[in-house]
Amino acid sequence: MNLANLSGPTPPSPTTPQCSAKGCRADAVWVLAWNNPKLHTPDRRKTWLACDDHREHLSQFLGVRGFLKDVVTLAEWESRPAAE
Repeated sequence: MNLANLSGPTPPSPTTPQCSAKGCRADAVWVLAWNNPKLHTPDRRKTWLACDDHREHLSQFLGVRGFLKDVVTLAEWESRPAAE
């Protein structure tokens, strides 16, 4: 018995970033930058990725909690200079 394959084959890793919405595997188009002020310094940014269909829902989820700081396209986020 081969115990290495009991869980089935490992799915290939995505080459394109995917939406962070639960169960969604669509390509990400948006970056939602956020932080929890109780846990993170003001300049810290965590990110969720969103497809067009989930951008509004994820933005509202973060916005209601006061966590949402910025929403930009993935292309714009990737073209920003790296933080020093």
